[in-house]
Amino acid sequence: MPTVWRIGTHRVVIYPNDHRPAHVHVVGRGGEAVFVLHCPDGPPELRESYGFSRAAVNRLKRALSVVLATLCEQWRSIHEHH
Repeated sequence: MPTVWRIGTHRVVIYPNDHRPAHVHVVGRGGEAVFVLHCPDGPPELRESYGFSRAAVNRLKRALSVVLATLCEQWRSIHEHH
């Protein structure tokens, strides 16, 4: 599972054999959240979250928004064979 970005101590992960739509998993500090990217224009949308507070999810969403174009490019690069 490639880590494509970091948000503090959290890893932003794209699984190579994962399904569409384009999305990322944010993993760290005992929690995981999945955000649908809505490439290419966003905004990222929370699909599910375990172990993160609402405030933490909102911070993660804002951080993902800043690097959305990079994350969309990473998704395409990892899944180009699909």
